[in-house]
Amino acid sequence: WGFCLPCVQLWRTFLLTPFKLITVFLHETSHALACKLTCGDVEGMQVHANEGGVTQTRGGIYWIILPAGYLGSSFWGMVFILSSTHLLATRIAAGCFILALVIVLFVAKNWFLRWLCIGFIIFIAVVWVIQEFTTFHVLKYVILFIGVMNSLFSVYDIYDDTISRRVNSSDAEKFAEICPCPCNGVGWGVIWGFISFIFLCASIYLGLVILS
Repeated sequence: WGFCLPCVQLWRTFLLTPFKLITVFLHETSHALACKLTCGDVEGMQVHANEGGVTQTRGGIYWIILPAGYLGSSFWGMVFILSSTHLLATRIAAGCFILALVIVLFVAKNWFLRWLCIGFIIFIAVVWVIQEFTTFHVLKYVILFIGVMNSLFSVYDIYDDTISRRVNSSDAEKFAEICPCPCNGVGWGVIWGFISFIFLCASIYLGLVILS
């Protein structure tokens, strides 16, 4: 909650922009991971300065790939929050995060995403070194902050893209087109938003249980 309040206060400032962009990165990475897990091919990824992104895929199971972006971002937010409760788990999360950044660096289709990956690789590495050579466990607070930002931004992004305004190219609208259920993009946005909010609440509850 200590991170949630500053995030809300500074939401529209440039200070949070890099962390919003890394949330978009994890959103697109979740699409790519869902594609690979359903035997598809990832042809490229892009993240743009306007906090938009696209993942180009071929094959795979489309109705799994589409919701994986929003829900995957929320899931990774929960994983990061819970990882910050233990020093070893923090190191594992940071290592996996750096590995993901390195992999995406080679499949990125625009230079903005490449520079974003390079910037965060250097940032996480420097923070990790500081933690190892000082008594201040700064890495766990960075991982926690990234987790909180992912959880908050994914819920906000679902609301902004699918509920408050209809974006015809959104994942929810595309999912509504292929899903046989009589539910439009707004309906799927509400469902995904509710699931994302459950991930956020679960991370807070489980984190408190672990810390207690």
